[in-house]
Amino acid sequence: MKAQWLQRDDADELIVVFGGWALGAAPFAHLGGSTDVLLFSDYRALDFDAEPFAPYARRNLIGYSFGVAAACHALASTELKFDRKVAVCGSLHPSDERFGIPPERVRQTADNLSETSLRQFARRAGSPLPGDCYIPALQAELLAVIARGCAPDPEFDRVWLARGDRIFPPENLEAAWRDQADRVRWLETGHNPFAAFTDWRDLLA
Repeated sequence: MKAQWLQRDDADELIVVFGGWALGAAPFAHLGGSTDVLLFSDYRALDFDAEPFAPYARRNLIGYSFGVAAACHALASTELKFDRKVAVCGSLHPSDERFGIPPERVRQTADNLSETSLRQFARRAGSPLPGDCYIPALQAELLAVIARGCAPDPEFDRVWLARGDRIFPPENLEAAWRDQADRVRWLETGHNPFAAFTDWRDLLA
């Protein structure tokens, strides 16, 4: 995985973000706040270094899109505890006919991925692309997501879903979180819902 600090001001609180496929830091660029924020991406392998978390008195987790399942897989073998855990527009079943993105659609995306199709994906996701997209790595990441399968449930405290999501079918996300419906809040946005927020703490609400 790749790690990137989005905010680092020696705060006593850390937000760990597992981002979405191919989008990098762009969806979060406008968010502010007083916490430190560390973004993980690139889920071809879920190698994980917890050392940067050690100094913080409080730790929170946000998983976005494929980052929901990636976070759960990566953290399952650790003893890390989080004060608050939030899922955004994603599922524990990232590639699944009923609870995620249908596997055949993910495979077709990987098989046919090009600069043109990647730009089309970004438009559907509602986010610009970073400047360092490498097609073979993104293809390998999609295949790794399929192979990894369903993630263990860490019991998220809040689940944000979007009624206009064009990446994860909203009906699949509703089914995926039906047993935790009391934690779900729906937004009238697309797959990138972060324009509805201004501060990182708003996402943790």
